[in-house]
Amino acid sequence: MRIFILFIPLLITPNLLAQKDIDINQKVDSLLNRMTLLEKIGQMNQLSADDMETNYELIRRGLAGSVLSITNPTVANKAQLVAVEESRLGIPIIIGRDVIHGFKTIFPIPLGQAASFDEELVQQGARIAAIEASSVGIRWTFAPMMDITRDPRWGRVAESLGEDPLLASKLAVAMVKGFQGDNLSNPDAIAACAKHFVGYGAAEGGRDYNTTLITERGFRNLYLKPFEATVKVANVATIMSSFNANDGIPATANKFLLKDILRDEWGFDGFVVSDWASVTEMIAHGFSENEKQAAMQAIKAGVDMEMVSGTYLANAEKLLEEKKISEENIDNAVRNILRVKFRLGLFDNPYVSSELKNVFYAPAHLEKAKEAAEESVVMLKNKNSTLPLKKVKKILVVGPLANMPHEQMGTWVFDGEASHTQTPLLALRKQYGEKVKIDYEPVLKYSRDNDISAFNKAVEKAKKADVILAFVGEESILSGEAHSLSDLHLQGAQSKLIKKLSDIEKPLITVIMAGRPLSIEDEIIQSDALLYAWHPGTMGGPAIADLLFGKANPSGRLPITFPKEVGQIPMYYNHLNTGRPPTGNDSQLDCIPVGALQTSLGNTSLYLDSGHEPLFPFGFGLSYSNFKYGEPKLKEKILSVNDTLNVSMELSNIGDYDGTEIVQLYIRDLYGSIARPVRELKDFQRVNLKAGENKVVHFQLPISQIAFWNINMEEIVEPGNFHMWISRDSKSGEPINFEVR
Repeated sequence: MRIFILFIPLLITPNLLAQKDIDINQKVDSLLNRMTLLEKIGQMNQLSADDMETNYELIRRGLAGSVLSITNPTVANKAQLVAVEESRLGIPIIIGRDVIHGFKTIFPIPLGQAASFDEELVQQGARIAAIEASSVGIRWTFAPMMDITRDPRWGRVAESLGEDPLLASKLAVAMVKGFQGDNLSNPDAIAACAKHFVGYGAAEGGRDYNTTLITERGFRNLYLKPFEATVKVANVATIMSSFNANDGIPATANKFLLKDILRDEWGFDGFVVSDWASVTEMIAHGFSENEKQAAMQAIKAGVDMEMVSGTYLANAEKLLEEKKISEENIDNAVRNILRVKFRLGLFDNPYVSSELKNVFYAPAHLEKAKEAAEESVVMLKNKNSTLPLKKVKKILVVGPLANMPHEQMGTWVFDGEASHTQTPLLALRKQYGEKVKIDYEPVLKYSRDNDISAFNKAVEKAKKADVILAFVGEESILSGEAHSLSDLHLQGAQSKLIKKLSDIEKPLITVIMAGRPLSIEDEIIQSDALLYAWHPGTMGGPAIADLLFGKANPSGRLPITFPKEVGQIPMYYNHLNTGRPPTGNDSQLDCIPVGALQTSLGNTSLYLDSGHEPLFPFGFGLSYSNFKYGEPKLKEKILSVNDTLNVSMELSNIGDYDGTEIVQLYIRDLYGSIARPVRELKDFQRVNLKAGENKVVHFQLPISQIAFWNINMEEIVEPGNFHMWISRDSKSGEPINFEVR
């Protein structure tokens, strides 16, 4: 087994890196000059691994630049052998795969990882995924997904990093660095792919693949932020265009985004790949008349490689003949693709090495997956310190998610194995079963089960237990691509089960495993404690068990707002204030007299039935510890646009447990040339404190980081007055003032 070491920095100077790029570009140009037109177009063609015998012939003829989803190293080596030794120019292929939150060792879904607010751990998770995936020949992953979304109905919210552009940017950069490692040419590095470019998470009604209507200012101030960070900070190797049409223009043909911004403004020099068949789907959009026109539009817009739909290979020669595309369009695309192949070291080392075997489920990998699962869990309620469990002799475990190894891995898990997944039930029995009697009654066979015939049996068992642990949520297939929902309540009879158990005078602890925020207001009320565990991956069971018994202390915070009910969506913390901001949050229905005359005087922006506040705000999460925030102290309250805001605050752990607090820094620009959000996250820190310990937390925020795209479409800091909070979530804390002149 190869020794597993995380993040050994390479001593490569910027000058050496620059020289390496010069050398690579020279090699690219030399190779490009020897290629026929058909070989160039072949590099722009990506195949699926469904029919490898056909693929081998296309590769042999130089008609494939990449193959999707080869997971057998023998097949990978054969495909590379055909490319390198049997094709005319010996250009290796790139083998790609959706390695989203782990390959074999499955980490929490990305939305769960975002709840950790832990860049280092997220980077380590991606590094482990790269090590495992590269061992079978995969050198390219279609991750991270950094689509900002404010709609939990969207199935792919599970893949996202939440609603906030700063958090998403930091964690996307961490993932890219983890996948690509310190040197992309190392055999255990894989090229990352920033997706989906761009705006996909704003699909109307949360319906996957649907329409968006985002202004240029909206793109620049929100949706583009994580992509820009991965390009400029992490040197992401590839970008994937998205499915959606924005303002009628499919992203796969949006030259403004793919060329003007991505290439010309940001200087991106990797390659752009279409999403699965998104080129031909422009016909269904009504944007392209046929496949030939779709190919022309995508090539001219800057999509370098086409995923599986084959229109480039079928039409590019003819389009060039008809002067509908130029040879420069083709050459630029192929340069970008070859550049990445050279950076990956594929020309020097195309094959899977036998030394890279046996890395699956390494002890160090499993330990990191457990740590990630622990940090991702968010405690939303803990009435009367029900948790951690103390002095219990008999526990009843119920619910369909208590012992479902496949379901707890979550969406986009092609290669994870249920046989290696450790469930909460098995972990509880293994880790605590000698001291506590653990009874189990699933009651429901799966999350959508409506059969309540086992309810009475569960109630009788619950009466004899000291505490009830209910594991509910949603099966993994209910979130992810093409799995949007209009009703976010617990599926099946799960809510009925929680209500039935809550009527028994025994402590009820609810653990929810899900791929999205669910409508759980009733479950919050009915439970004595509630842990939101997302889909926690391979090691979710041991992580949850240790959290329940206090061996670990919850530290996760919500990366996305939890609405009370679907009718409040979209609901997000960094909203604008409106001209009539709400002043209360209670339902007003009962206050309206029967026969009242119509009036709008004094009314504010809220729902009459559900108010204006969410169930839980962005950044919220509880701990077994109790943290006291001191008054923030600004070094200077008047600053220039070139200064740095220096602020400190004393944090005290006044509880009985060692714990971690995620301290969050927010600002509000009180007025500007355009209306500004009521709060914006600008920094955060994970602070570890032992019980009784104090620590001064320092933040240094360059004023340049509060710039925005203003009314004149300029990215600048506008002088003015600001509020700043150091708080535990996006709703708490008292503001202090500072001024930028």
